Amino acid sequence: MAAIDEGIVREYFEQNGFLVRQMRKYQVQARRKTSEEEIDLLVYNPAWRKGTKKPDFFLFSSELQFINRAVVAVKPWHTDVFSPGMLKSSPEIFRFLEENVLKEAKRFFPAEAKEDTGADLSKILVLPGLPTAEPFRSQSVEVLKEHGVDGIISFRSMLLDLIEKVEVNRSYRKSDTLQVIRILKNYDLLKDAQLDMFPDRPTGTKRTRN
Repeated sequence: MAAIDEGIVREYFEQNGFLVRQMRKYQVQARRKTSEEEIDLLVYNPAWRKGTKKPDFFLFSSELQFINRAVVAVKPWHTDVFSPGMLKSSPEIFRFLEENVLKEAKRFFPAEAKEDTGADLSKILVLPGLPTAEPFRSQSVEVLKEHGVDGIISFRSMLLDLIEKVEVNRSYRKSDTLQVIRILKNYDLLKDAQLDMFPDRPTGTKRTRN
C-alpha cells in the first residue's frame, strides 16, 4: 500500500510542475531507518523564482508555486486523525525533520540550490487530516510547527486536485494512479472536484479542508 500512497503524492507534485525523486523502492522493517530512508520523496520546482512569498501552512495546489525544494514525508494512516495527543505520542512522524536527515536531503538537489543557506528547504508532511473541531485543530497545528513542519497536505486535497485534472478522453497508460481515476470518472463514479460539496468556494481557488 505504501507504493500506492507515495504514487498519489508523486503524481500530485508532478502534475503541478515539480521534479520528484523517490528515495527507495523497499519497505523498512525490524530496524530503525537510516537518514536516507527517512525521506519518502524529494521535490524540486524548476519554475520557482527568488522573492516569491512564503507558502501557507495548509498547502493546496495554488500554494505550490511558492515552494522551491522540499523533503516530503508521507504518512498514509488513512483511518487516523492527527490529533494533538496522537502527534505527541508518535515521534516517528517527525524523524524526517532530524538534522542528519535534512543534511542528507540537501545532497540530492541541483548545484545552484546547494549554495543556498537551506532556509528554502521546505519540510512537508502528507497526512489524512487534522481534527475539525477547535481547540484540537489549532493545537495540532501548533505541535506540527513546533517540531519544524513547514506545511501539510491532506490526501483529500491531493485526490480532489488529481480528479479535476484528469481528462476522460486521454489515456494515462504510463500512470496506474491517473488511469484508475480516469476509468472511475468515465463511469461517473467520480465527479470533477466535487464542487457541490463546496458551494462557498470562489471559482479558480478550489480547496478542501485538511
